[in-house]
Amino acid sequence: MADRPYRIALVLSGGNALGSWQAGAFEAMAARGLLPDRVSGASIGAVNGAMIVGNPPERAVELLCAFWSPASARWPETFDAWRRTAAVSATLAAGRMDAFTPRPFFGQPWASDGAPSPSLFDTRPLKATLERSVDWDRVNDGPVRFTITAVELESGLDAVFDSERNRLGPDHVRASTALMPAFPPVEIGGRWYVDPGLSANLPADAVLAEPGDAPLLVIALDLLPLSAPKPATFGEATGRLQDLVFAAQTKRAADAWKTVYDLHGPAAPAVTLARLSYSDQGREVAGKAFDFSPETAGERWAAGAAAMHALIDRLEAGDVPIGEPGLTVVQNPDEAPLLQDTFRLKVSEKAG
Repeated sequence: MADRPYRIALVLSGGNALGSWQAGAFEAMAARGLLPDRVSGASIGAVNGAMIVGNPPERAVELLCAFWSPASARWPETFDAWRRTAAVSATLAAGRMDAFTPRPFFGQPWASDGAPSPSLFDTRPLKATLERSVDWDRVNDGPVRFTITAVELESGLDAVFDSERNRLGPDHVRASTALMPAFPPVEIGGRWYVDPGLSANLPADAVLAEPGDAPLLVIALDLLPLSAPKPATFGEATGRLQDLVFAAQTKRAADAWKTVYDLHGPAAPAVTLARLSYSDQGREVAGKAFDFSPETAGERWAAGAAAMHALIDRLEAGDVPIGEPGLTVVQNPDEAPLLQDTFRLKVSEKAG
């Protein structure tokens, strides 16, 4: 698909441990030769994005695999929900050595109101991982544009760090992952930044604001589903609350951008937003964003790869509309449509 007549932007949402789903999706993209011209990441999406942009594709897949499926710590065979819940508890107690470690519960870092970065965890291990795993010269000077989003802590304003305008480094990614109070704010240029999840967990705005002249396919990998069955347990209700807080932002953003593009009429940029979400979360547990167990990561990886292969199959069959003026949205067939005229991947005409 190297001679495609359109450009590709890969947009990666936040979702912490759910991010292995995105890694599996990128493995499928690399295997099929569908590589992005631009990547935009928020929170764990910025971590995955840095590894994707900062390495050749095959090496990126290797590093993502190593990050999401470490050789150590396999959980014993047991009831699946127990294993997942135990993995969440273990992460909350001990952190994850290549990303974040717990702060002491007593003493200055935790107890003092004047502590420089009050938080449950210290994310300096993530900085070391990013320094080791990412070629930052490639990120800043290479062919793929990289955008990282965050929120400025004191003003509450959105922040966009872009390789075309900024010299990016590990701290920009750390800032994007700084979901308080679990993770500490990060200082960049004298200002403090935090996770953009409560503003725009799916960082598509920066891409849709600068679509360029050529037709653009935006592949948005959203880790939290907009639609899900009614919760039956307290744990399911907790998880569904998290989904709605973050995923509902995407619908509002799509509505707003659709209006903006429609104002341009036939002269509007030709943008297709293909939103794939990790929608089959029936086996996930409360606290799913802290289940880093290799077994769960492997299941999510496989699900992400399958979703991406299905999208690429539809692209190759010509079933995804690309090049039409305005904003066209396509998405999983099992989710409520973002827009009234959202195009479903399993049908051949726009849903009414």
